[in-house]
Amino acid sequence: MTQHKTAGDALHVERAEGAILHVRKGDVEGQTRPIIDGVSSWWVNTHGHCHPKIVKAVQEQAAKLEQVIFAGFTHDPAEKLTRKLISTVRTEFRRCEGSALEFAFYSDSGSTSIEIALKMAIGYFAEKGEKRHRIIALDGGYHGDTFGTMSTGSRGVFNEQFEPFLFDVKHMPFPRKGIEGKVLSYFNRYLKKYGSEVAAFVFEPLVQGAAGMRIYSPAVLKKMASMCREHGILLIADEVMTGFGRTGSMFACSKAGFKPDLLCLSKGITGGFLPMGATLATREIYKAFYKDTKAEQFFHSTSFTANPMACAAAVASLEIWEDEPVLENIQRVCESHRRAAGWFSARPDVAEVRVKGSIFAVEVEDDNGGYLSDMAQPLYDFMLDNGVLLRPIGNIAYILPPYCIKEEELEKIYETLWRGLDMVRDRGKKKASEDDGRAANEHRRYQNVA
Repeated sequence: MTQHKTAGDALHVERAEGAILHVRKGDVEGQTRPIIDGVSSWWVNTHGHCHPKIVKAVQEQAAKLEQVIFAGFTHDPAEKLTRKLISTVRTEFRRCEGSALEFAFYSDSGSTSIEIALKMAIGYFAEKGEKRHRIIALDGGYHGDTFGTMSTGSRGVFNEQFEPFLFDVKHMPFPRKGIEGKVLSYFNRYLKKYGSEVAAFVFEPLVQGAAGMRIYSPAVLKKMASMCREHGILLIADEVMTGFGRTGSMFACSKAGFKPDLLCLSKGITGGFLPMGATLATREIYKAFYKDTKAEQFFHSTSFTANPMACAAAVASLEIWEDEPVLENIQRVCESHRRAAGWFSARPDVAEVRVKGSIFAVEVEDDNGGYLSDMAQPLYDFMLDNGVLLRPIGNIAYILPPYCIKEEELEKIYETLWRGLDMVRDRGKKKASEDDGRAANEHRRYQNVA
């Protein structure tokens, strides 16, 4: 996701703690300047950099067992993590509709967790003797950069080069505010016609991250889930970004009042320390592959499945949820975001401000909107020059900080973003004036020739 020809030199991070990255000044080791990590290092860091409890857990585990094949073997960190993860999910979804999530398949990223869920869903129906060859997803979705996840994701600049190699997926309209009824009506008509052929519905619950932090209603998501259940369609919840508190609750699906059949997790599962993915499944899905022959087993492997150090980090992260006021911190961040939303909404150059839990997004008016917007790089550079890491998604500037961020650090992000938007606005006016001047010169030149 970087154009190296135009991006400039990469910044060298020497160390970090809390919400602060210490970036090397020039080439001198030890001389650094602080940068506030306003995007949780691509949404992975939940409790802050180098949280001492997770540091200790990883160090201790590294001295005992660093890695072992997870086919035919097990170890304490994986077993402890599975018990805690299943217990956490059970508690979060205790009042929600659907079957319990009782089994976990570990992998190494969010993308692979989705790939595994897709294979489980397709394989589940194959083992049952049902021919279901369709997958449905939401327009604008992003589920990763492997070929299965690119197929389920929205078609566009991220994957247009690979379009001929992607399998067909039906992308339903995004249920933005104001058109929910039309979307649900279309959804219902499609399922009535093809529902018996659909294996799974893949979705990011409540917030589409890479689409620009687009938010939709829990009630609409619940209705779509209910429609799918009427046709026996499996629900694959991509909580890679939304999981572990980002929307204000441990998992976003709980806000919609249902349990998915397959729950995909990554990013925050280890507190941002080590790569890990997890695909949680119901007993019914697990049992579909529980047969007497190897030909009917679930065929998937990942070399670092249930890596002991990653499992230890994940256990420590879940213990922080138990021992520290994490939800209170999330609520504090949300309240700050809501106050800031009022200020930014008053700007004439802002089309919309969106807040959900710890997520804050500003959509800037831009004739060249979308991921390739000209404002993204100048705003990114301005923020870094002023000590803040934000990484705009085109004309969407978003803040998604670690939960430990201090109030004064948040205030600096808001204030710097405000000045950054002023810079983008003034830059746009200057360019428009220059364009007008060039157009006038061309007109005069034409008249002289005529």
